[in-house]
Amino acid sequence: MSASVVFVISRFLEEYLSTTPQRLKLLDAYLLYILLTGALQFGYCLLVGTFPFNSFLSGFISCVGSFILAVCLRIQINPQNKADFQGISPERAFAELR
Repeated sequence: MSASVVFVISRFLEEYLSTTPQRLKLLDAYLLYILLTGALQFGYCLLVGTFPFNSFLSGFISCVGSFILAVCLRIQINPQNKADFQGISPERAFAELR
């Protein structure tokens, strides 16, 4: 069973690296960074405590919000979704994000 899992992961990485545009790879790296930052904040809250709870909430919720906005941008600039967003160019989608 583990050989099939390794095969699936290696096949996924091979397809991802060969077919995904550079812009989406950069955005995926940003999404991974936000995800790890939120997980680190949540883990810190579990291990150390929630003394400045407002600080934890603001940091964690800002990670969640940034992640959601970046996913929406990724959906809009993905070439496979071109038919769903006919009137929106990738540049316009990025400008509307900021």
